[in-house]
Amino acid sequence: MVLVNSADFATQQQKYFNLAMDNEVHIKNGQYMFRLVYEPAVTEQPILEPDEDFYNAISIEELRASAHEHIRKLYAGK
Repeated sequence: MVLVNSADFATQQQKYFNLAMDNEVHIKNGQYMFRLVYEPAVTEQPILEPDEDFYNAISIEELRASAHEHIRKLYAGK
């Protein structure tokens, strides 16, 4: 773990960004502590093919009709 104060971090950001790739870097700013986290950039989002759930899904019109019917039944019961 590397602990650095905020003034040192401000003057040498690239150094601490590079360190964060392999180490935990904590930045102390007065009473606050921050942790610098390295996450590799995602360059490509996978494209998912439709599955069985997609083909079994109902349309928005079917959902709306079902919801209206359910609401009517709720109010009819009062």
